[in-house]
Amino acid sequence: MEGGVAEKQSSYTYWVRETKDDAAPLPVPRKLTPEDISKQSQPVSLGSVWNQAGTWEEKNLNSWANGRIKELLSSMSLEFSKGKAAIDEVTKCSGDAFLITVRNKKRVGYTYELTLRFEGEWSIKDQKEKIKGHVDIPEFSFGELDDLKIESRISNDISAEVKAQISEDLQSFLEPIRKKLAQFEQELKDR
Repeated sequence: MEGGVAEKQSSYTYWVRETKDDAAPLPVPRKLTPEDISKQSQPVSLGSVWNQAGTWEEKNLNSWANGRIKELLSSMSLEFSKGKAAIDEVTKCSGDAFLITVRNKKRVGYTYELTLRFEGEWSIKDQKEKIKGHVDIPEFSFGELDDLKIESRISNDISAEVKAQISEDLQSFLEPIRKKLAQFEQELKDR
């Protein structure tokens, strides 16, 4: 301290390179050849050509998903103690399926509501009777197949007791439907 004033020391330090004989040579710039460029790894981009950074992109998969759900669920049949039934058509398939690319990560999702038409034959009072109706699958989404429920509507004019028995039998379709929709979910993820 000279004359009562403290000397301030700098907090910034830098290195001065003095070239010595054993030092590595300074780098020399050189032009890259096409071979050098081809050896470089290119970043993998999941998005479109216009979205190389992979920031946000949403792709509508409704057309594929509707067709695939109909294909998977249109031909199933089961036998019960007093009858048999087959799903022969998906009459309602409404919802959305999508693929989202966010920060170069792929995410898929869907929300659907389905109605499946069935025809069957049950023994009612020792007579075989043709039964027609629909199985409704209320709204379900990606990752929620464990909570899947089905409701049945029977078109025939039969007693409430018989309708209840047939509806109970139709609940057997729940597990095969769940398996088919799990297959759909996996195919959607793999797209």
